[in-house]
This record gives sequence, structure tokens and C-alpha cells, in this order.
Amino acid sequence: MFSSSFVTVVFFIVFGVYLLSSAIRILKEYERGVVFRLGRIIPVKGPGLVLVWPIIDKLVKVSLRTVTMDVPPQDIITRDNITVKVNAVIYFRPIDPIKAVTEVEDFYYATSQIAQTTLRSILGQSTLDDLLINREQLNAELQKVIDTQTEPWGVKVSSVEVKNVDLPSEMLRAIARQAEAERERRAKVIHAEGEFQASQKLADAAKIISSEPATLQLRFLQTLTEIATEKNSTIIFPVPIDLISNFLKTYEKGQNDGK
Repeated sequence: MFSSSFVTVVFFIVFGVYLLSSAIRILKEYERGVVFRLGRIIPVKGPGLVLVWPIIDKLVKVSLRTVTMDVPPQDIITRDNITVKVNAVIYFRPIDPIKAVTEVEDFYYATSQIAQTTLRSILGQSTLDDLLINREQLNAELQKVIDTQTEPWGVKVSSVEVKNVDLPSEMLRAIARQAEAERERRAKVIHAEGEFQASQKLADAAKIISSEPATLQLRFLQTLTEIATEKNSTIIFPVPIDLISNFLKTYEKGQNDGK
């Protein structure tokens, strides 16, 4: 049988080990400890070795690392009455551990809910074109609004990024038709510009030929050279009217004299 004194010593040893293990806490470099002593907050503890009074103190750990949170897809009706499904990602971290613990019950859940409601509110005021084109401007506006709402909780929102915008199938077909029409319009404009430039060059060439008749003869000789290089059985020689105009005049004069 163990003596009562031995049992008492063992009890005190076990109780002392329990108290010591409950009193010693180790916080990592990115962690801080919010300590409630008899319900009241004392200065933040950590990082490193932290001693708390068992039963009297209650320590709540808060991580100061940046949290990456996916915002679930939200059904949004844009300003031009188009229904889209949008999801996003938000980056935030607590900068004031005491506010993050005392001002809100669960700052992770609260930040997620604020992000969802703000996403629907801000993007609902934008048109579909703004949502597809001005993505950076909308991200900055979302970050500013959400950060303002989470500031009383000691939470800093560093960035908000819209990830995907899912469009209805009929809207995708309409956008494809619009893109095709835009490509056709550009092709027609380019073709028209080419025709206009070509007509300008032809007009300039006609002016030069009309002012210098010798250029017409050079062009005639060049055409003959190009025809001669081809293996054709029949060659048609274009004869300018200027070359036979004198013969025509002499013939007409002879006809008039014979009458």
C-alpha cells in the first residue's frame, strides 16, 4: 500500500506539471497572442515564449500572414440588364490582433461576406463592356470599398481580383457575331483605303503622261517588251492615235480635194 504522503507528493508533481504546461505557450514569428486576464485584455504577447496564468488567463492566437480567400461565384445583373456569374479572389491580413478578436466574432467569415455583397453591389453598377475591359479599375474600386469596411476590425485588404466572368450562351454568340462584323468592317475599310491610294497613284501617272507625251511612247515600248517575253502565237500591237493622226488628216484632205 502506498502511504498517504507519497500519494500527496505525486499529486502535487502531476498538478505542477499540468500548471507548467498550461502556462508555457510558444508563438511563431507570424503569430500574436491576445490575452484575456479575468476577462480584460492585456498587451499583446509574442512571438516566442509566452507565460500565461492557468485558469486566470485565456490566450487567443492570431496569425498575421496574408490570407488568400476565394469569393464564391455571384449572380450579378449589370447596368445594361445582362445576367453574369462572377467570382473573385481577395487578399487580406489582420494588422491589429486586438481589434480582429474583439470587434468581430470571426473576421475570416465577416470579410468573406463583405466581399460577396460588395462584389454584387459594385459590379452591378457597371456595364458588361466595363466588366470585360476595365477590369483593373473595378479591382481597385472593390479593394478600396472592402478595405474601408474591414478597417474597424483591424483587417487590411491588400488586393481584390475578379477571376472569371461567365456569360450566358446567347450572349457569347452575340459577342462572336459582333467580333465577326467588326473584322469585316476593318477589312472593307482597308480595301477601300487601298483602292483610294491606287486611284491617287493612277491619277498622278495620268497627269505625268498628259504633260509629257514621250512617256506614253516609253510605256508602249515597255508593254511590247513584256509581251515579247511570253510565248504567244498572236501578238496584238496597240497603236496610239497620235502616230496615225497625220495620215488621217492627209487622207481627209485628199478626199475633200477630189470632190
